[in-house]
Amino acid sequence: MIDSTVILYNFLAFLFGSIPFGYVIGKLKGVDVRQHGSGNIGATNVSRVLGKKYGAFVLFLDALKGFLPVFILKLLGYPLEYQVLAGFFAILGHCFSPFLKFKGGKGVATGLGVFLVISPKVTFIVLGIFFSVFFLTRYVSLSSIIAALSYPIIFRFLEKPSEFTSLLVFLTAFVVVGKHYQNIIRLLKGEEKRFK
Repeated sequence: MIDSTVILYNFLAFLFGSIPFGYVIGKLKGVDVRQHGSGNIGATNVSRVLGKKYGAFVLFLDALKGFLPVFILKLLGYPLEYQVLAGFFAILGHCFSPFLKFKGGKGVATGLGVFLVISPKVTFIVLGIFFSVFFLTRYVSLSSIIAALSYPIIFRFLEKPSEFTSLLVFLTAFVVVGKHYQNIIRLLKGEEKRFK
């Protein structure tokens, strides 16, 4: 794969990741989800605003945005570095969508789709961590933050990736945690809403 093709593919992965499914589905229902609940376009807020059925659908679609670009490269036999790079751009697209003035979601569901392809075993371990924290606290944000911080450490330990791949995974975790900065502030103040 030549350099220009790599750039084009990652640009397309970014654009695909930018599709704001939560916002679109809300609009189809006559609701701007950004004006309700936490104001986020992700599955958790869609569940609060439109119901769990729609939240689950958005979760699937947002995960698909990360899954497909990476899975295509894996099917074509491209190295792990290329797969992680495409996944990183898909997550960036979700978090900073040009369709929403470079605002977007938190990147958790899209990251789930990416890392299900990259390393299923690490992903299932981290999902276990996510649900353990969630059942103990009922905070989706805290569960997501701890899961995001756990993934690059476990990934590096179990998969022994290249330095570049490991760096990309750490950067991805940094983006996801960074997008939760308002949640972190609310958690510290004791103002974060639990998911019921």
